[in-house]
Parts: sequence; structure tokens; C-alpha cells
Amino acid sequence: REAVTPWAVLERFGGQRPAAALVECKPRTGRTHQIRVHMACLGHPLIGDEVYGSRRVPAGASGAMRAALLEFPRHALHASRLEINHPVGGRPLRFEAPLPEDMHNLLLQLR
Repeated sequence: REAVTPWAVLERFGGQRPAAALVECKPRTGRTHQIRVHMACLGHPLIGDEVYGSRRVPAGASGAMRAALLEFPRHALHASRLEINHPVGGRPLRFEAPLPEDMHNLLLQLR
């Protein structure tokens, strides 16, 4: 089945050899684990994804960054906005959610 995920790097962390990045993904399809699979296939698995990635830390990570990456307890994946059509009437629905505190703290540590 086709799966389409346009993506863009918003911010890189780790100097000249970035060890992590903040990426915006806008999936056009809804396949199981789509973002996780696509990012892993590109060689950039999500932080905390032990199924499609690993707990291995990239070579460019500083000591503090290494600790932050290893200690993050879950997938570093957040849906800030979801837009779907209502399954019965087809009316467009839009949902938004702020960045969770643990992910906000992770970004602060990476910066």
C-alpha cells in the first residue's frame, strides 16, 4: 500500500555533526507506524523507538545530549494537529494539542 509522508527539518541539535533534529512530518496517508517506519528507513529513527530504531546514541552527541537521549522514556513523537473528515457527514474536523512537558524539556536539553 502507498504511504506518503512529506517532512522537513525544523531544527538540528549537536553542532557540525547533528545528533538529533526536530522534524515536522505531514503524513498524507494513515498507515500503521507510518512516521516511525519512514523516518527509520531514512536512517533517522525517532528518539526512544526501540522497534524501528534503537537506544544507540549518534556519534555527534555531547555527554549531556547523550544522557537526554538515553533517558527519554518513550517515542519522541507528538501530533500537534490532526485534521480528518467526519466519517459520517464528511465535515472537516481539526484537533490541536500542545507539546507535552516531557518533550518540551527534552528540546530544552538538546538545545
